[in-house]
Amino acid sequence: MNNTTRYFNHFTLILSCCLVLLATSCKKSRSDIGKVFFQETRNKTFKDIDAEAFAGVFEKALEQEKGSLKNPKFITAFYAQHGYDPVLSMRHLKDGGVKQLVARLDQAGTHGLSPELFGTEKLKARLDKVYDKRAVRTPNEAYQAIAELEIAMANSLLGYSNALQYGLLSPRKIYAHYYTETKRPDSVSMQVAMRAEDLKTYLDSIQPQGKAYLALQKALAEGVTAPGMGKEETARVLEVNLERLRWKNRNNDEKMVVVNIPDFTLQVLEHDKPVLKMKVCVGEGRELSADDQLKEYDEDDLKKDRPFSRETPQLGSLIHSVQVNPVWNIPKSIATKEISKYAAADPYYLSNNAIDVFKDGQLVEDPETIDWGSVDAGAYSFKQRPGEENSLGKIKFLFNNQSSVYLHDTPNKMAFNKPMRAISHGCVRLEQPLELARVLFGEGEKLELIKREMEKTDNPQAKDIALPKKVAVYLTYFTCWPDEQGVLQFRKDVYGQDVVLYSYLEKMKG
Repeated sequence: MNNTTRYFNHFTLILSCCLVLLATSCKKSRSDIGKVFFQETRNKTFKDIDAEAFAGVFEKALEQEKGSLKNPKFITAFYAQHGYDPVLSMRHLKDGGVKQLVARLDQAGTHGLSPELFGTEKLKARLDKVYDKRAVRTPNEAYQAIAELEIAMANSLLGYSNALQYGLLSPRKIYAHYYTETKRPDSVSMQVAMRAEDLKTYLDSIQPQGKAYLALQKALAEGVTAPGMGKEETARVLEVNLERLRWKNRNNDEKMVVVNIPDFTLQVLEHDKPVLKMKVCVGEGRELSADDQLKEYDEDDLKKDRPFSRETPQLGSLIHSVQVNPVWNIPKSIATKEISKYAAADPYYLSNNAIDVFKDGQLVEDPETIDWGSVDAGAYSFKQRPGEENSLGKIKFLFNNQSSVYLHDTPNKMAFNKPMRAISHGCVRLEQPLELARVLFGEGEKLELIKREMEKTDNPQAKDIALPKKVAVYLTYFTCWPDEQGVLQFRKDVYGQDVVLYSYLEKMKG
């Protein structure tokens, strides 16, 4: 016998042993179903359970209830892989885990969530049925009761677990201008919930522990009332912001730049501690009517968020470089709706504002001779040269994004004195751009170069300078959060995004 044959025979023997052990283990597990339910309920009917018969009933019940499950593909695949064993009931009925789950679902309101979102009443009714000897008097009734309880447990556990760890909703599905990578539940995360040995320990572990989340939870429990709001409206503001905090849309970055759009502020955080804070101006919002409050929208409005074209998007990216003395490549929408109209009213507007005009990539020598009131402005492109009047100021911070927005300086410093600073075309204007450069670059040669270039007044030229290390940037939207002293701050819903989010959350209740 050669080595290859010997190895093959040895491998076959090991594999056969493993299969025997697996089959024995599975058979043993199934034979315990009746024992577990009898010991817990003292109903002798469960003693007569046939494991194979139960598996058939369970498989059929799963198929019948698939339409009412929140994660039907995962749940059906999970139980198929586990031979249609009632794994949750077997593990958690005797240790009180099922009752722990019910208790947590009843307390979902502490997260701004309704227990009905997770089928709580159905789970309670099915749990009661298992313990009701009058409802389970035959083996068939026992099979059905166990199957129904197992399905309800899986559905409730996964729904609650996913909601606390990832949020009820995917923001990318409800906001048209949301471009931040946001993790959603997957088979790996759901396997963790289904395989948890101790349900209380697992449910404790998924409670969000962030300072902001706990502060908003406490405020909701205490019935805090925000200035100018009633108790009910305040609760709704807390609920939508708790949902935002559940979204997994940030990495564990050591340093990050965070803009909160409704607060009109930018912060640089290092290890979650603020090292720089400044005012910003953000994109102009829509005009909200008196009816735009935190209440359910008309049915047709629930299909999609309808942002105003100048709103600053929510996004996550990496700042990779700055451009000192930037050129402003004027977006076509601004060029056609605004610049060309100014030029039509004043033939010297373009030259007075250092704006060059191009057609087919070629510089137009005498743009003041063009009748801007009659030509198609969309056939031209416009660029504003570097200088004191450049709308981007002396420096812009660049990061990849699909909305063509960036952080930048501005010649209009007076705007930072206004309390309402949703006034830009979508980019974020910075109160202290040089200080941001200092924090991102650190002291050294590159920062000194930036300062020298920004000070040039005679024929300034655009100059790109790369960061030594890319820095995360997040443009976010929070209308309530605790400040550094733990005091809750509330801001106006400038883009109506609270209204949209609350409407979807309400819709999910069915």
